[in-house]
Amino acid sequence: MNARTALLSTGYGIRCAGRGEAGAVATLLARAFADDPVMAWMLPNPSDREPRVARYFRPAQRQLRPRTGAVRVAATGDGRLLGAALWSAPGHWSTTPVRELAAMPSYLRVFGPGGLRRAAEVQNAVHEAHPDAPHWYLPTLGTDPAFQGAGIGTALVRQQLADCDRLGQAAYLESSKPTNVPFYEGLGFRVTGEIRLPDDGPTLWSMWRAPDPGARPTPGG
Repeated sequence: MNARTALLSTGYGIRCAGRGEAGAVATLLARAFADDPVMAWMLPNPSDREPRVARYFRPAQRQLRPRTGAVRVAATGDGRLLGAALWSAPGHWSTTPVRELAAMPSYLRVFGPGGLRRAAEVQNAVHEAHPDAPHWYLPTLGTDPAFQGAGIGTALVRQQLADCDRLGQAAYLESSKPTNVPFYEGLGFRVTGEIRLPDDGPTLWSMWRAPDPGARPTPGG
């Protein structure tokens, strides 16, 4: 039995991240996004990309609203983090100018002047394509590369989608990899458009999931 199988055999659960886990979540997501096309476009130097991405995900977690329950993790009983999902509730996907201004020094340290320009272009393109209808927004989903393909990402997303179905709420995301599109389609998402970044940048696929009407409880049921 290899280390991956041994660890997964002990089981894991989905829970909200604890207050002291922001650094561990950022480190995990940096590993998960090491080969992400959008991150590579913003941070083209592979030699220091991972630590920079980790620094990016620390303020990114603080931007989520509501703060309580926004960061979900898959974790073993002894606290080993296997994956993480960042969610924003309906009406809260866009940060306020005040929060963006407060985060600017952190993002400048992450990206540098040149990378910050590209990061702003990503943000502008994503905002322009974002749907107006109320929805839960999943900007980030990542699994530790050592445990990818074991169903951890599926479990993380399905937890929130079950609530979406129960409450009759939609969900939305952008996929930065074409290979991930079928994965999200298997969870009920459908491609609604393409977001093409400038300067020969990568393409993102906007994806929408309507709630499953059959999953809503019937009155009095």
